Amino acid sequence: MANLAPQPSKRKREPDAEEAEAADIEEGTGVGNGTSAPVRLPFSGFRVKKVLRESARDKIIFLHGKVNETSGDGDGDGEDAVVILEKTPFQVEQVAQLLKGNPELQLQFSNDIYSTYHLFPPRQLSDVKTTVVYPATEKHLQKYLRQDLHLVRETGSDYRNITLPHLESQSLSIQWVYNILDKKAETDRIVFENPHPSDGFVLIPDLKWNQQQLDDLYLIAICHRRGIRSLRDLTPEHLPLLRNILREGQEAILQRYQVKGDQLRVYLHYLPSYYHLHVHFTALGFEAPGTGVERAHLLADVIENLECDPDYYQRRTLTFALRADDPLLGLLQEAQTS
Repeated sequence: MANLAPQPSKRKREPDAEEAEAADIEEGTGVGNGTSAPVRLPFSGFRVKKVLRESARDKIIFLHGKVNETSGDGDGDGEDAVVILEKTPFQVEQVAQLLKGNPELQLQFSNDIYSTYHLFPPRQLSDVKTTVVYPATEKHLQKYLRQDLHLVRETGSDYRNITLPHLESQSLSIQWVYNILDKKAETDRIVFENPHPSDGFVLIPDLKWNQQQLDDLYLIAICHRRGIRSLRDLTPEHLPLLRNILREGQEAILQRYQVKGDQLRVYLHYLPSYYHLHVHFTALGFEAPGTGVERAHLLADVIENLECDPDYYQRRTLTFALRADDPLLGLLQEAQTS
C-alpha cells in the first residue's frame, strides 16, 4: 500500500546545479531536514583557491578552497572543499515584510519616475543557501569547473561496448541513495512512498528546492528496485514501476502542494547524474537545470516508447552533452571516427 508521509506542522504551502545542475547537488545529501539551531561548518577556515564557476543570472558561485590548514602560510597542507553560495528565491510574505517600515536603502540612480537602490535586508531575510562538499576530491573539483560542452550521439552498440564498460570502471558511490531507501537518512524529508520492492519508490524534495515557494518546485522519485541504472536499462518489465511513479507522484504532489499534474514536468535525465533510476518532478514554469532537449526525456514519452517497442532504449541512438574533460567524450568520439 502506498503511503503519503504526514505533513510537518510548520510546513509552508505557497504559490528543488549543469549546466549548473545547480549543480547536480542531488548526489550530496544530508541525514535530515535540518534544524534552526546555529551550527558550524564541518571544517575550520576556508581559503579560496579558485572560483570554479559563477552565474550572475542564477545568482550562484562555486568556490574551491583549502580548509583545516595547520601552518597558516598557505602552503597547501590542508584539505580541499567546495562551497556553493546561492541566493535563495523571494517569498511573497517576506518581500512584504522587507518593504514595510523604513528599510535601509542606498540610492544608486534616479531619473524622473525611475530610481534604483541597494536595499540592505535584516539578518533573518538575507540568508544565502550554502552547500558544502567536504572533503572534496579531484572529481568534485572538475565537476563544478565550467567547461565547454560537446554533443555526442550514442548508439545502442556504443552504450554496450563503450559507455557501460566505462561506467563500470568508475568508483561512483551511491550509498547516499541506499541510505534514503533504507531509512537511514532523510526520513523526515520523504513526501510519499510506495514501499513495493519492485514497483515502488520514494518521493523526496531535491536539495535545489528550499520548499518555501512553489515557483521552483523540484522533487525526485527514487525507485526501490536496485540495478536499474538509467534509461538504457528500461524494458516493458519496468512499466508498472514507471506508471506508478508518474501517477502516484503526481497525486502526491497535488495532495501536498496543490500543484496539478498538467503543471508538472516529469522526466528522466540521460546521461543521469547518478546511476540509480530516478525521475524528476519540477514546476512547469521553472527553467530547472537539465531540462534541455539534449538531456531530459519526459516520463510519459518513455512509457509510450516502451509500450510500442520493448527494445526501444536498447537500440535507440540517444543524444546528450558531455564536458570537454570527460573521458567518455574521447572514447565515443574515437569510436565514431574509426
